[in-house]
Amino acid sequence: PPSVSAAAYQLILDRRLGEYRVPPGWAIFAAGNRQGDRGVTYAMPAPLANRFAHLELEVNLDDWVSWAYQAGMDERLIAFLRFRPERLFDFDPAHNPVAFPSPRSWEFAHRALHKFTAHLLLDALQACVGPTAGLELHAFIQHLEHLPDLDAICRGEPAPVPREIDLQYAVAAALVGRAIRAKAQPERQQIWGHILDYAARFPHREIGVMLVSDLHRALGNALFAVPQFNTWAQKVADVLLYA
Repeated sequence: PPSVSAAAYQLILDRRLGEYRVPPGWAIFAAGNRQGDRGVTYAMPAPLANRFAHLELEVNLDDWVSWAYQAGMDERLIAFLRFRPERLFDFDPAHNPVAFPSPRSWEFAHRALHKFTAHLLLDALQACVGPTAGLELHAFIQHLEHLPDLDAICRGEPAPVPREIDLQYAVAAALVGRAIRAKAQPERQQIWGHILDYAARFPHREIGVMLVSDLHRALGNALFAVPQFNTWAQKVADVLLYA
């Protein structure tokens, strides 16, 4: 509110407010919604605005996916957003939606996936991320019964690569989850190697590259020590260099 923002003039510029001084090494940040976002906002007075450098942040899917794996988010949901990246944040203030897709509401959807039974799940998902995105996620999940045997892939046994694009995204996300859970196992390098072998077989090589990129974000440079990594990298070198 204006009564509060006026008091911030001295604090922001001079790092003091009356007798109070901001400690050395502290930085001052302010975060808020834009005025067009239908949040509870006030126009920032020009003297206060001039005391800040203004940066506008955008949602980034790769950053969100990296967080989602570490936070234990449902891999089906990660796969859906890899398949439909425009759904990560889909907000139109002109329509004043009640529920809409956002990084925050996708976490609500993750909880709904684990709390609601089949006959209530669609309604729960739509309540979290809106009617359209909820319906799309529900249909995506129902299609996942056609996934190949993930345990067989991790054991290095023959397993088909799905022809459908959505299932390829689903397999990729599920295998990254398996790789993360294998970090504490003594046979982790063998499991990671089998996943790399499988990644090289994707007919859409960009999805295989996405899978290995997510693996690297999750596992770090330990992935480079897996013997199959060099073999995979050679097979997709043209995609890595020119895509």
